[in-house]
Amino acid sequence: MRYQIIVIPAPAAEHSAPLSRIALAGCCAGFVLIGVMQALYGPAIPAFRSRFAVSPSVAGLGLSADFAGALIGVVLYHLLWARLGDRRLLMASYALVGIGTAGFALAPSWPLALTAALVTGFGSGGVDYGLNHLFAIGYGRRSAAMLNLLNAFFGVGAVVGPALIGAVGARHYPWLFGGVAVAAVLLVPSLAGVRPEPAGYPPPEEHFPSIKGSDRSSPTPGRRRIGLIVAAFVAIYVLYVAIESGVGGWEPTHLEAIGYPATVAATATSAFWLALTAGRFIAVPVSLRWPAPALVTGCCAGMAGFLLLAVIPAAAPWAYGGLGFMCAPIWATGLPWLTRSAPRVAAASAYVMATSMVGGIVFPPVLGRAIEVAGVRSVPLILCVLAALGTALSLWLIRATRTAPAAGLTPQEASSVYEP
Repeated sequence: MRYQIIVIPAPAAEHSAPLSRIALAGCCAGFVLIGVMQALYGPAIPAFRSRFAVSPSVAGLGLSADFAGALIGVVLYHLLWARLGDRRLLMASYALVGIGTAGFALAPSWPLALTAALVTGFGSGGVDYGLNHLFAIGYGRRSAAMLNLLNAFFGVGAVVGPALIGAVGARHYPWLFGGVAVAAVLLVPSLAGVRPEPAGYPPPEEHFPSIKGSDRSSPTPGRRRIGLIVAAFVAIYVLYVAIESGVGGWEPTHLEAIGYPATVAATATSAFWLALTAGRFIAVPVSLRWPAPALVTGCCAGMAGFLLLAVIPAAAPWAYGGLGFMCAPIWATGLPWLTRSAPRVAAASAYVMATSMVGGIVFPPVLGRAIEVAGVRSVPLILCVLAALGTALSLWLIRATRTAPAAGLTPQEASSVYEP
């Protein structure tokens, strides 16, 4: 494979949007839907245990099966994208979500329910990757803002899902999963407004001067540099997922360990997720004014600062709320930066999303082991180290994407690689 540093034509205004207004509304609704669906598994665990007579650890495999299917869904979507295009793949993904959630609602045994959750994951992974990829490459300079908007709606769904379980009762979870299935099918017609491929992408070859000597026969420093850039983005996303999942899983335990009652700890954890969701809406106008590298780096540093503040017992609940705002823009703002930094590495965003999902599976037990050794009070310090590593990688990426002139690009060309 040949890697190149690419210059993306700057004027996004001349590119038409990849989605009609109806399709855009449908995509936002789709992210609400998968947010609701993934948030249903946890609160419904007591009902799974009662219905299928399984242990708590086995009942928790429903969400794990969904995540495993999502990982496969990301890879399959990427492999089939050039052949089938976004519209057909998104339609297939919504259909799989509908089939999987309907099967989960009706499954007479736990193995069949897990199989249905795996199928659901195939679809939700396709929807997640497909829409993030489409928004990242299709909206030009507005991509970061549009991605923050899209991912904010996922947060809305993640808040709504547990509320629905609380309203109807966990034992009625089949009706909720059935409702998700119906909604997924109803969203399919909105995809008629998805253009076969984003206008102006990929740009004509003449707009992309390659690094001098970066052909197959010459493994130049430029080629290696692009590989390092993609690897750094992958590492940042893995660290981000580790911090987000670590806070979601261990914040209540940490707060209780430093003297807060369980009700306060639970409320503070909900505040973290609400701040994460609100922060993504706030990031929409912010990302239109600030370049993606500065925003991602500043938020990584902000995460480290708030986690350090969480070491102080009196400030901990408030620090976790501030952490939610710092976490909010990173995922959506980093993807357009990645796309501009390595636009000819077509698999870059697939690498990032798939690897971050693996991180979400691998890091929780690793973090749990570290906490066993260092104690629960060490949670914010352990996560602070991860945030500091993310900050260091972001600073390196800023330098790496700005040193393109040494590889044969002019300063004007190089600037368009890392502009938001």
